[in-house]
Amino acid sequence: MNKIPFFDLHKGIGKIRDEIDGALAEVIDNSAFVLGPGVENFENDFADYCGVKSCAGTSSGTTALQLALNGYGIGRGDEVITVPNTFIATVEAIAITGAKPVLVDVLEETALIDPAKLEEAVTPETKAIIPVNLFGQCCDMDPVMEIARKHGLKVIEDSCQAHGAEYKERKAGSLGDAASFSFYPSKNLGAFGEGGAITSDDEEFIDRIKALRHHGQLSKNEHSILGYNYRLPAIQAAVLRVKLKYLDEANSKRRDLAKRYRDNLKDLPLWFQQEQEGCNAVYHLFPIGYRNKPELTEALDKSQIGWGEHYPLPVHLHPVFSDLGYSEGSFPVAERIMKRSITLPMFPELEFRQVDKVCEVIRSVLSG
Repeated sequence: MNKIPFFDLHKGIGKIRDEIDGALAEVIDNSAFVLGPGVENFENDFADYCGVKSCAGTSSGTTALQLALNGYGIGRGDEVITVPNTFIATVEAIAITGAKPVLVDVLEETALIDPAKLEEAVTPETKAIIPVNLFGQCCDMDPVMEIARKHGLKVIEDSCQAHGAEYKERKAGSLGDAASFSFYPSKNLGAFGEGGAITSDDEEFIDRIKALRHHGQLSKNEHSILGYNYRLPAIQAAVLRVKLKYLDEANSKRRDLAKRYRDNLKDLPLWFQQEQEGCNAVYHLFPIGYRNKPELTEALDKSQIGWGEHYPLPVHLHPVFSDLGYSEGSFPVAERIMKRSITLPMFPELEFRQVDKVCEVIRSVLSG
């Protein structure tokens, strides 16, 4: 068997290349490259898909997180609660606004925010919560929202890895006050470059986001607020609008692949992210945890099997966030999961026989 890649963009693009070429040609023919009807059409489609009233495209998932905080007026003197086992952009976006990131530990079973720890972290300065829908599974949002409403806090879902994931028959993007998405090429819904979006049922809030992303323009040539250049390019919106039609099908294939992994590895001493009752995960990534990670990765390398680490160093242990006052051991569950975990090949075009090969190598290590 040939090398098994961690991810393969070529296969997914090839199947819909003609349709994407047509969408790109339409943008070029219209010469509407910045905002315009192409972006608006995607925003409307994505809002409908997520089950919300409004959507604003942005230049990336990071800027989507930042703009959502900006849109709620969160900044210096405020605190925002999130988790340490996430891509640095989640905490980076909080810090960029001038607010203080406050971290809480996660549940062992899911690697998602622990509502019990969340309540303990709320202070009079807390203004928002960013639950991270890590690996493609939604957090347990009912208790998160209950705590938020009790304390008058905004909830911004970090759904950058959860396009199409569901919690109690509601899609990611519709579970909090707002949600931020990334359309980085490797995401379940990926652009041909950078891109992001914010979704919400609050149409006035989304209007404010659309002004903030466009130099603070509430109407043409009228700059009423201080803004940014954080717009989603029309070229990327065209790609995303085509790919959105195939997202549910691709997510279903990811779920089938995840089941294959679980069935093949279920009797081994590995950590898996458990899928919560009422959740429909979309497996942006498929993580496993093992006490001797180097032994596992060496065997995968020898067999030419791609793997990843998401993310080996918790956010609070990065030098840039040393001033937050945390240290190793501050969040034992998140640290343990991240230290031991790797992510296995996962993309819709991955074949069962390839999954079986990956599992065969893993079994040989654990039974050796």
